[in-house]
Amino acid sequence: MAATPHKLDRIDLKILAELQRNGRITNVELADRVALSPSPCLMRVKKLQKAGYITGYSALIDVPKLGETLTVFTEFTLKNHRQIDFARFQEALEKVDSCVECHLVSGGYDYLAKFVCSSIADYQNILEALIDRDEAGIDKYFSFVVMKTAFAKTQIPLSRLFADKV
Repeated sequence: MAATPHKLDRIDLKILAELQRNGRITNVELADRVALSPSPCLMRVKKLQKAGYITGYSALIDVPKLGETLTVFTEFTLKNHRQIDFARFQEALEKVDSCVECHLVSGGYDYLAKFVCSSIADYQNILEALIDRDEAGIDKYFSFVVMKTAFAKTQIPLSRLFADKV
């Protein structure tokens, strides 16, 4: 559970940006890059973690090196649009480990989800299981198979997005 967020300043944003680029950076190197001494830098990182701005650290995996996969973006439209229907759908999709992103969107459909599967047959089995379990409440879906990923960024441009807020 995150503590009450504190107001961020430019140094906090620099720390977050550096940690996005390299979560394994040493505190000494991080402090040098954000123009702080190590002790205050570490205190700020701990404060950012406690406030919930930093939610974790992970490794970026070169998945194609491991073997072939299939990425599919899927648009879902639900049968009903009550709060309970959205909650049930999200709960059902969250249980599918191949679903790596799910977004409630505006427009002509309700959700956009991203699946990473081993094959088209694997994806089809996942979708059939979701539809068979009627608690997901799916009315219709459209699938878009990714032929090639031109690029995928893992860093959000924090200084551009929030520079005017600090």
